Amino acid sequence: MFTGIITAVGRITEVRALGASSAHGRQLVIEAPAGYLDDVALGDSIAINGACMTATAIDAAAGRFTIDISAESLARTAGLDRPGPVNLEKALRAGDRLGGHIVSGHVDGTGEVTHFAPVGESWLLRVRAPRELARYLAYKGSVTVNGVSLTVNSVEDEAAGCAFGINLIPHTVQHTALHALAPGQRVNLEIDLIARYVERMLAGTPGAA
Repeated sequence: MFTGIITAVGRITEVRALGASSAHGRQLVIEAPAGYLDDVALGDSIAINGACMTATAIDAAAGRFTIDISAESLARTAGLDRPGPVNLEKALRAGDRLGGHIVSGHVDGTGEVTHFAPVGESWLLRVRAPRELARYLAYKGSVTVNGVSLTVNSVEDEAAGCAFGINLIPHTVQHTALHALAPGQRVNLEIDLIARYVERMLAGTPGAA
């Protein structure tokens, strides 16, 4: 489990094929800031742009680790198939502060950035979400964008889904990889876990007495 509070910005430096066909996944080599991997062990979970991955090799002295990502995961996420900056978060420990919201690290879908520009001292980010996720997005609700826990400030329903807006404070822009976003870019989305349970409870259980 995670909180959506990014603990470091890393960089994918290499993308290696794990096989000769499109049915095979990729191995990613990721650089992390100095000291970040000192308490990470082989097999630990680390969220990469919001996707929970397993560390398959660690070189703490060099500040590098690797993950293996399946073809299925590549097809359902964005930004994990090429070199570039990524948000990193280590798995939550019992007793840690829950500064964001409960995040599973399971990407529910991808959205498209339609607007990213400064407004006053902050930045306005707009994302178009697919129809299957639209019903989980609500004004002042929580959403995870590329692993970052954020508050939804506006929601506009559209035929193909919805467009939602987020206000990013300077600290968030400076200390995450969100600063590299641009219109047209795809981002990983994870909706609020609680929203899924609420939907299930309101729908009831088919066949129940």
